[in-house]
Amino acid sequence: MEIKALYAGSFDPLTLGHLDIIERAANIFDQLVIGVVVNLEKKTMFTFEERMEMIAEATADIPNVKVDMCDGLLADFVNKNRFNVVVRGLRGTGDFDLEQQMAQLHKHLYNEKTETVFLMADAKHAFVSSTMAKQVISLGGPGEDLVPPCVLKRMKGRLNK
Repeated sequence: MEIKALYAGSFDPLTLGHLDIIERAANIFDQLVIGVVVNLEKKTMFTFEERMEMIAEATADIPNVKVDMCDGLLADFVNKNRFNVVVRGLRGTGDFDLEQQMAQLHKHLYNEKTETVFLMADAKHAFVSSTMAKQVISLGGPGEDLVPPCVLKRMKGRLNK
């Protein structure tokens, strides 16, 4: 049986921590879909289209990864696309509490055969968040250890305008 997994998030911007989870999940599952969440109420640095493009560029060398739009209720997207697994990345215990509650809610909303799988962040990325990356780079700090090169280039271009 082919195992199809979803890794969903806003990815504003995609960080090296996200990319690490993507690479590791792609090694575990047959197919991995990166679901870029559309949240019209959230102010983002990058448009939905820009985030899709950056993720596609950063994952271009991973053959079993595809990028898709995830709008509406995550459970509806999971059920419609028949995902076997939803992947969530954890940086630490603070993330676990919220993610555990979300996993329990989603289990209630998904079909019963869909499981949530948690992958712990690699220690070298455990401190990285999209918010922190935006702050550091916007203040002129180094971003090479925070975001992929294609993202850093766009961030610097956006911030230099």
